[in-house]
Parts: sequence; C-alpha cells; structure tokens
Amino acid sequence: MDTDKFEIAIIGAGITGITLTLGLLSRGIPVRVYERARDFHEIGAGIGFTPNAEWAMKVVNPRIHTAFKRVATPNASDWFQWVDGFNETSIDPRETEEQLLFKIYLGERGFEGCHRAQLLGELARLLPEGIVTFHKALDTMEPAADNRLGQLLRFQDGTTVTAHAVIGCDGIRSRVRQILFALGDAKVATRFMHLGPDAHALTFPVALGSPLNVVAFVTDPNPWPYADRWTAQRNKADVAAAFSRFGPTMRTIIDLLPDPTDQWAVFDTYDHPPNTYSRGPVCIAGDAAHAAAPHHGAGAGCGVEDVAALCAVLDLAAKRVDATKCGPTGKAARITTAFETYDAVRRERAQWLVESSRIIGNLYEWQDNEVGSDASKCHDEVYWRSHRIWDYDIDTMMTKTAKVFEVRVAELTKN
Repeated sequence: MDTDKFEIAIIGAGITGITLTLGLLSRGIPVRVYERARDFHEIGAGIGFTPNAEWAMKVVNPRIHTAFKRVATPNASDWFQWVDGFNETSIDPRETEEQLLFKIYLGERGFEGCHRAQLLGELARLLPEGIVTFHKALDTMEPAADNRLGQLLRFQDGTTVTAHAVIGCDGIRSRVRQILFALGDAKVATRFMHLGPDAHALTFPVALGSPLNVVAFVTDPNPWPYADRWTAQRNKADVAAAFSRFGPTMRTIIDLLPDPTDQWAVFDTYDHPPNTYSRGPVCIAGDAAHAAAPHHGAGAGCGVEDVAALCAVLDLAAKRVDATKCGPTGKAARITTAFETYDAVRRERAQWLVESSRIIGNLYEWQDNEVGSDASKCHDEVYWRSHRIWDYDIDTMMTKTAKVFEVRVAELTKN
C-alpha cells in the first residue's frame, strides 16, 4: 500500500457499499472493496427510495441517482394507500373510497420502486475495473505492525491487506460489527399496505410494471430455525393460512404466489444497539450499523444518508492530510476524528429508524394496545413517523457534518 495516500477498505459490496465507493472515488479518495460472495448479489426483490434518499444520492454522486432512475418504476398515483386487508368485502379495495383507511401524499412523483438486483447491477457498471475483490470473507482485523499502514485485515482464505481506514457495509451479519462490538448473530400500479391481525402485506410494481412485488409479513413467536442463512422455502399453504382471515384481495394475491415460496427472516438491531458507530480508524454503516425491519421502507435510504455523511467527512479529512503533510500519527488522528464526526451526526437518527420500524410493524398488524385497528390513530402515527424520514434535510446534514468535524479538528490541534 502506498503510505502517502489516504486509502479506505470497504467490507461489503451491497447497495450501501457500492454507493459509498462511488462517492469516495468521485472525491479522489482511493478505495478497495472486499465482498464475501462470488459476485454482486442482493437478496430480495423490490426496494423503494424516499425523497430524502434520492437527494442523498445526488449529493454522494449524481451518477448514482441517474442509475437508480434507469431502473425505477413510477407509481400510478402520488399517494401511498393504506387499506384494511381484514374487513374489506370488495375484490378490489380501490373500488370504493370507504375501503381505504387513509392515504398519505408522497410528493410529485410518489416513491419509485425498483428491483434490488437491477439497481445493484446499474451501480456496479459505474465502478472501475478491479475495484471489488470477491470471495473475500473477513476473518480478523487488527492494527498493522507498521503503524503507517493502519489496519491489517485478514480474510478466511489466509490473505491479508492493509488500509488506513475500514468501513463495514457488510449487512446485519456484519463481521466488522462483530469484531468491533463482539455481538453475535442471534440477533400493481401503485403501493398498497394491507393491514390486519398479526400479519400485513406490501404490494407495489417493479421492473417497469411487469411483476408485482409482494412482501407478506407474519408475526411468528418461534425462533428462526437456521443459524447459517436468512432465507428458506415455505409451502404456499402456510402463507395462505396466515392470511386466511383477510379479505378476498389478499387471499387472491396469496393464491398467485409460487409454491413453494421464499421465506425471509426479518431481524433488526433494536435489542443490541451499538453505543458508537466507530472505533479508531474503523466504522460501520448501513445495515451493519442499524439494521431495521423493512416496515418504513427506509433502511437502504438511511444507508445512503450514511454514505453522504461519510463522503463529506472523509473528503475533509483527506484534504487536511494533503494540506498539512502530517505523518502517520496525524493521519490516523484525522481518520478517527472523521469517523467520530460521522457517528455524532448519524447515530441518533439511524437508531430511531430501527425503533420506529419495529413500532410501525406492530401498528400494521394491530398489535399496538393503544392503537389497535383504529384507522385514525394508525394514520397519525404513520404520518409523523414517515415525515420525520421523508422530510430530512440532507443539505443541513452535510453542513452539520462539516461544522462538527472542524470543531473536533480544532480541539485536536489544541491538544
């Protein structure tokens, strides 16, 4: 490694990792990405981005937003419509306004969804050749013997690399997070959210409307039986049984699912929130830091917000290093300060999202004791929580990031 350069190792080549890579490269910061899978791969189908996330894409690198727009599927309306999937009597809840619980305005275009794998493919095409190394599962990480080299990363295949800084974007089973905090693994034309007792379902179009993305959620008191994977096959009859008390629309949708169908475990980091997202020259971002249940549809967008803050603060740190020609100790101090700034700016909002996503899931399945199936109360909760996400000012976040970093660097200089 060229010790005169400011080099970053990113662990994980998912949406957060590749978005971060594109942002840092556009700022002239050398990056290498290490991915444990054999190729670019995303589990799941549909993903949507809220206005705050789209703005963050533009801040990170406008090419990212352009890539997203190439695979985005517009909605037929500017409203997200919540329907009573349990009591409805019509085959189509859009036939009568009375069937709708409530609607929330999404903005001029609504939320545009896309297929995860298609988006990752578009982002991957923007990467320079050779920037990602596959089949690299991180094993251990420690300070390099030569302190000029930063961190020594050892992979399961026995190979090693060094980097001045490490950012874990390796998902909810993040190895970087485990090393840092020693936590185990235990832990059609528009969008509709069909609510009901102990289950709910989200439907929206993807891939230019050719398929309908269907995500059915069921509360299961039993523990997930597999320690080594997040997905399994399940008989369609089991899914149908979970929605047997719902109205005809949901039962019809379930009937159209393949048999067997994919079952995914849904976990979050609510019970084990880290007390920091950074430690020295290492930090975590995206699901590695704040894996949330998907009920807000904002987890990936929150990761893009992380990326915007990281790009801003690492750009500032790199310029400081170049301007001052500081030695290894000064370089390490500025990287640490950059990551501490990122933690200070991002952790409160991201951890709130984890908590709120769990609360929203309970609301959708009528498990909240105060709200129950009351549509008005559900609307009020969903409205303010959703707008706290959607209305987030990315430009203000970027300004705050710069100010916090400069204050911390000034304190560092005094000491």
